[in-house]
Amino acid sequence: MDDLELRTEADTILAQLVGDPAGSARLREDQWQAVAALVKERRRALVVQRTGWGKSAVYFVATALLRRRGAGPTVIVSPLLALMRNQVEAAERAGIRARTINSANPEEWTGVYGEVERGETDVLLVSPERLNSVDFREQVLPKLAATTGLLVVDEAHCISDWGHDFRPDYRRLRSMLADLAPGVPVLATTATANARVTADVAEQLGTGAGEALVLRGPLDRESLRLGVVRLPDAAHRLAWLAEHLDELPGSGIVYALTVAAAEEATAFLRQRGFAVSSYTGRTENADRLQAETDLQANRVKALVATSALGMGFDKPDLGFVVHLGSPSSPIAYYQQVGRAGRGVEHAEVLMLPGKEDEAIWRYFADTAFPPEAQVRQTLAALAEAGRPLSVPALEAAVELRRTRLETMLKVLDVDGAVKRVKGGWTSTGEPWVYDAERYARVRRQREAEQQAMRDYVGTSRCRMEFLRRQLDDEGAAPCGRCDNCAGAWIGAAVSAEALDGAVRELDRPGVEVEPRRMWPTGMAALGVELRGRIPAGEQCSTGRALGRLSDIGWGNRLRPLLAEGAPDGPVPDDVLRAAVAVLADWARSPGGWASDAPDATARPTGVVAVPSLTRPRLVDTLARGIAEVGRLPYLGALAYTGGEGAHSARRSNSAQRLRALSGAFAVPDELAGALAAHPGPVLLVDDYTDSGWTLAVAARLLRRAGGGAPVLPLVLAAAG
Repeated sequence: MDDLELRTEADTILAQLVGDPAGSARLREDQWQAVAALVKERRRALVVQRTGWGKSAVYFVATALLRRRGAGPTVIVSPLLALMRNQVEAAERAGIRARTINSANPEEWTGVYGEVERGETDVLLVSPERLNSVDFREQVLPKLAATTGLLVVDEAHCISDWGHDFRPDYRRLRSMLADLAPGVPVLATTATANARVTADVAEQLGTGAGEALVLRGPLDRESLRLGVVRLPDAAHRLAWLAEHLDELPGSGIVYALTVAAAEEATAFLRQRGFAVSSYTGRTENADRLQAETDLQANRVKALVATSALGMGFDKPDLGFVVHLGSPSSPIAYYQQVGRAGRGVEHAEVLMLPGKEDEAIWRYFADTAFPPEAQVRQTLAALAEAGRPLSVPALEAAVELRRTRLETMLKVLDVDGAVKRVKGGWTSTGEPWVYDAERYARVRRQREAEQQAMRDYVGTSRCRMEFLRRQLDDEGAAPCGRCDNCAGAWIGAAVSAEALDGAVRELDRPGVEVEPRRMWPTGMAALGVELRGRIPAGEQCSTGRALGRLSDIGWGNRLRPLLAEGAPDGPVPDDVLRAAVAVLADWARSPGGWASDAPDATARPTGVVAVPSLTRPRLVDTLARGIAEVGRLPYLGALAYTGGEGAHSARRSNSAQRLRALSGAFAVPDELAGALAAHPGPVLLVDDYTDSGWTLAVAARLLRRAGGGAPVLPLVLAAAG
């Protein structure tokens, strides 16, 4: 078949894919170049093109052509669960049978594997996390590699630790690439890779310029109009959004930096009569699917989302993207705003930066590769064990939070130093070199990206040109559309009524603090004889906090008060009043001591403080103030008997945190006497809870000393 016949066949498939019954749809020359490289020449290709360029059209058209010529199924590795659902529907229009394997459909995996083996599936979309599943890697991946007709690596920037969204699971692709049959084409795609990331991805996937076609296009988005609206605080930003949301075209996405901020904004906008839905890492899969469906059908004005929505949503007519707060990377920002304006001539993109943005960046910044000593400690623990160790068991040996420990293990797995097996992780005994220079360069790159976002907010030059230059787009030039090129088109004023409503929403204190119910695994190895479920008579009750440090209401007010190095002092009057208000609401809540519920907790009979090494006056005056206002006796404070370890372990994992806290507190005789004199529930007061282990340990001591009476924790701030 000559090029003309192949091109005609490809255009026919495209028309079916996009739902064009007239058959007028045509691949652009650059898209056709990629398709021809994959189908005719069976080459590897790296495509770096803007969002909306049509990367999915390339791999679906190539899939159909290859399958008609006897090739095996296409395997698409993609982190975009929402986009997977969109693509399955699009593929069906072109007669392409597509199935998915991801965390949202485990009940379907066995059936899908059978369909692939029987040749009944044309496309298998796989989330990168499946690549590191032992069963998938050992039983499914070898068969896939042997039969794959086309391998597609979507959002390929995730493979690079230089990228804004590095995912170590992607590194497992190296082994799949090595196992592919000769002549199997490979397509890597991304919209957000600068020159450094592009080179890194090309090297790791074997798609370097000397080996493959590299298609890199201009990254301008002519439909987008970019702007920044500077507002004094979070209340003004919420009020502004409530007053201007209806002015924005169509439906869209409002991005927030934290789950708490997304939930706060959603609640406020709903109060103001807007049809909006929250979409975060805490949203259940069924609710996510409903939210996506509602936005696709324009039944909601906006999804108020965190980066959980991120890259993974395909709605060509999305009319706007608004950011409540600035992301920490210009590349991540370009990725998110690129969801808008793909199928419409005009879309609005606005950023509402906040003073708290950088504090939130720091809060989520603890993702760098660990220091060499901690890596070596992990390798030594695995080598000495002589058997597989689970992540919870490793936590007893390594002072790393679980998510950071898991990320490190995945990198070590790909580097060949450890191996994931059934039952956990083992050491391979292979030599491994700590690349300190590379990790330091990545850290400096992250710092440079944060500075770039500060510069983006403050620049007087073209905003689209600024973003394109951050992605090393050689053709970057002024867009003529953004607020700096053409002038601001939307004001910063808000009405007093909207502002008052936003202030009331953000001033409302009170979030639940869930207690710990299970002791961490492996405590016996640390000399702490605690295991299994915490006995009901020793558990802490569900407590309350004024707010989370990550929210835009009380979080903004509590972060300076609780920041590392902040001066200690008496609790501020407004904070004490808010704590008392939380206590009053708690009392009236279902199950609270002032409620009519038959199982309501009895009213607290006294107040006990947790001793603080860093903020003793703050905690003491908070506890005494609550006692005075609530007309409760102040029973005293636990005695601190530990060293600095209990404080320094705060940022570690659960096992290490509990080890440091075990034996760190005691019930002094005076407090024991006060508990005996005032039997009943105790209100336990502290400034901050992160892991929840301080409250769990303190509650266990108090319940043992107080005849098993409930312990009700009240803290100023909770993490998360």
